[in-house]
Amino acid sequence: MKTTRLLDLTAAMVLLFYVALSPPLACGDPGQRVSMTLVRGAAALGAFCLDGSLPAYHLDRGFGAGSDNWLLQFEGGGWCNDIASCKDRSKTHRGSTRFMTKTAVFTGILSNNASLNPDFYNWNKVRLRYCDGASFAGDRQVGNGTSMLYFRGQRIWNAIILDLLPKGLAKAEKALLTGCSAGGLSTFLHCDNFTSYLPKTADVKCMSDAGFFLDAIDVASNRTMRSLYTQLVSLQGVQKNLDPDCTHAFYPEPSLCFFPQYALRFIKTPMFILNSAYDVFQFHHGLVPPSADPTGRWNRCKLNVTACNPHQLDALQDS
Repeated sequence: MKTTRLLDLTAAMVLLFYVALSPPLACGDPGQRVSMTLVRGAAALGAFCLDGSLPAYHLDRGFGAGSDNWLLQFEGGGWCNDIASCKDRSKTHRGSTRFMTKTAVFTGILSNNASLNPDFYNWNKVRLRYCDGASFAGDRQVGNGTSMLYFRGQRIWNAIILDLLPKGLAKAEKALLTGCSAGGLSTFLHCDNFTSYLPKTADVKCMSDAGFFLDAIDVASNRTMRSLYTQLVSLQGVQKNLDPDCTHAFYPEPSLCFFPQYALRFIKTPMFILNSAYDVFQFHHGLVPPSADPTGRWNRCKLNVTACNPHQLDALQDS
């Protein structure tokens, strides 16, 4: 009976997750193409993508009653936690604006269609392009043979905000900071800092979409995600940009503050959290990473939750 109830709950949660997050393409919304803006002043701030290219964002101007309201969305795309993975990333659109598409299609919460996005259709909407590999939080650079790798996510965040302030963000009446996946994690890391840039009278909220990554113990009794984040925080110089109250509370393991479950209680700005109870990424990379399942006992379960045996379902439920 427990297994049956869990399967029903799983199906319901998956359905709810996809209904909530899927762009309304079935309703005929083709989205709007928005051009990329390179942050020309970023170089003076030392704000570079992994390969040294300038950071960028896409801005769709608000209108009417939404002219003084702003929605900023962090782009997601995982992380890099060692020199080799960051070097590889620097040669892709995840580490360089040179390889990014120069326009982005705005749909869903970024749509300008009033019937499909009634709350935010006429707001100023910004997509922050992700090219640092540490959820916009690092501040370091390292030599890589004949070239440099720039771990400048925190400076990229600051440079984009400083570029947007004179474009109207400085007089925002309402503002929402959001992001998905690694961008959802960025929302936790920068929520209060975002508020500090805005007028005291502004109504500011933050919302993380699928960004509540857990410090979970995997099926081999290891903390795979903790290991990844510890390496990332050290490599990219993230610690100094984490909430100081949090790092003090969790000394001598300040990298724990990269996890939302530890950072959340120190965030003062109202925060909304949207996350599936059975997040696919965390299931595949946190609870059952390949290193924890060398014989592939979980393969069928990972492909289809209805193929999980009772023991595996209990592990999912308890995680």
